Amino acid sequence: MASISKEYRTVTQIAGPLMFVEGVEGVTYGELADIKLQNGSLRRGRVLEINGDKAMVQVFEGTSGLSPQDVKVKFLAKGMELGVSLDMLGRVFDGSGRPIDDGPSIIPEKYLNVNGNPVNPYVRDYPNEFIQTGISTIDLLNTLVRGQKLPLFSGSGLPHSRLAAQIARQATVLKTGEKFAVVFAAIGITFEEAEFFVADFRRTGAIERSVVFINLADDPPIERIALPRMALTAAEYLAFEKGMHVLVIMTDLTNYCEALREISAARREVPGRRGYPGYLYTDLATLYERAGRIKGKTGSITQIPVLTMPEDDKTHPVPDLTGYITEGQIIINRGLNARGIYPPVDVLPSLSRLKDKGIGAGKTREDHADVMNQLYSAYARGKNAKELAVVLGESALSDADILFVKFADAFEDKFVRQGEDENRTIEESLSIGWDLLAMIPRNELKRIRDAFIEKYYPKK
Repeated sequence: MASISKEYRTVTQIAGPLMFVEGVEGVTYGELADIKLQNGSLRRGRVLEINGDKAMVQVFEGTSGLSPQDVKVKFLAKGMELGVSLDMLGRVFDGSGRPIDDGPSIIPEKYLNVNGNPVNPYVRDYPNEFIQTGISTIDLLNTLVRGQKLPLFSGSGLPHSRLAAQIARQATVLKTGEKFAVVFAAIGITFEEAEFFVADFRRTGAIERSVVFINLADDPPIERIALPRMALTAAEYLAFEKGMHVLVIMTDLTNYCEALREISAARREVPGRRGYPGYLYTDLATLYERAGRIKGKTGSITQIPVLTMPEDDKTHPVPDLTGYITEGQIIINRGLNARGIYPPVDVLPSLSRLKDKGIGAGKTREDHADVMNQLYSAYARGKNAKELAVVLGESALSDADILFVKFADAFEDKFVRQGEDENRTIEESLSIGWDLLAMIPRNELKRIRDAFIEKYYPKK
C-alpha cells in the first residue's frame, strides 16, 4: 500500500479530467487521491490506471485552473467509500455522498466500498414477488417483480421524470409489515428537474422512505460515474443488512454513458460504436447486476433504470446493450404523449420477462394472466385494424374489426391514461380491464378460461 503521508510533485501532464503522475510506489487501481492546489484548496481524484511507476488519476472536480508544477498529489490507500446508516432515509445527497439538503451530516454506522462485491450466482434467489407501482400498464401488463431490472426507455421531451417520480412515491410490496424504501439516483439532470423531484417527494411524504442522490448537468462529469454506484451501495446496505425491499430508480443512464464516453476520449482509448468505449456493456452490467435477491436474506433490490434514446432510436448502443442485460423494457411513446395520454406507455413493444413469476393466485389474482393476454390480443387486433383502415379505408373493415378499433381507443383512454396522482391497486386495474373486455362479445374472449369469465365478466 502507498504511504498516505507521501506527497508527489511529479505530475507530468493534465488532459481533460485526467492527471498523470510519475514515480509512484504501491498505488492501486481505484485508490483515492487528494490533490492539493497552491492556494491550499483540495480536490479529490481516483486512480484509473497503473503502468509501472506511472498513475493516471481522474479528478472529480475537473482540472480547470491546474498546472502540473503547482499541485501535490497524496494517495489515500483506500477506494471510494460511502458512509451508510439508517439516517440516510429522508435525505438528499450529491454525487460524492455529501448531504445537500441543509440537514446535519450523517454519522455513519460503517463505510462501504462503492464498487460493491459481486454476488455469487449460486446464492441468488429467483425474483417471484409482485411489486405494485399503482400504474395499470406496468402492474397488469408488464408486471414488476421483486429483484428484477426493468428499464424505462424514453426520449427527450417525454414525461419520464414525472413517471419515475410517480413510481417512486407509489411503489409498494403488498405483504403487510414489509419494510420498503426507494433509492433515487438523478444523473446529469437540470436544476429544474432536481427541484421537481425533491419538491414532489416532500409534497407527497415519499421523502421519508427515500434516499436521494442528485448530480446536476453542470456538476463534473466524473461525478456522474460515481453517483449510481453510491446509490446502489446505499441500496445494498438497506436491503441486505437492514432487511428492506429497495426500489432503485436511476435517471438518466444515457447521461452516465455520455460521461463514460468523455473520459474514454480523454484517455485516448479506441472508440467502439458511436464513440462509446468498447467496455460499455461490461460497465453497464456492473450497475444492473447489483439488483436481485440473496438466499437467506429478507431484503431485495429492484431496479428501474431510466434512459433517453437519442432520436428515439432503440438500436442506439445505450438502450441496445441495456436490453441485453435487463429483464425487459417499458417504452414511452411519443405519439401517445402528443395526444395528451399520460403515462404514454406503449404496451405492445414493452415487455417484462419475469411477469409470469409475480402474478396469479396468492400474488395478485387468479385471473391476472388471462386478462393480460386477452387485453394484449384485443388491443393488437384493434391497432392492426386501424392501420388497415388508413390504407384501404374504413369501408374495408368488418363489423368485428370496427368493434376492436373502438376497443383500442377505449383501452388507451381508460386503461393507459391515468392521473399523475392516481394510485390504482391491482384489483382496480383488473376491474378496468374487465370493463373494457365487456365491449367484446364473449365468444371473442378466447384467451380467458370459462371459469374466470363466469366469475368476473361484468353482468349487464
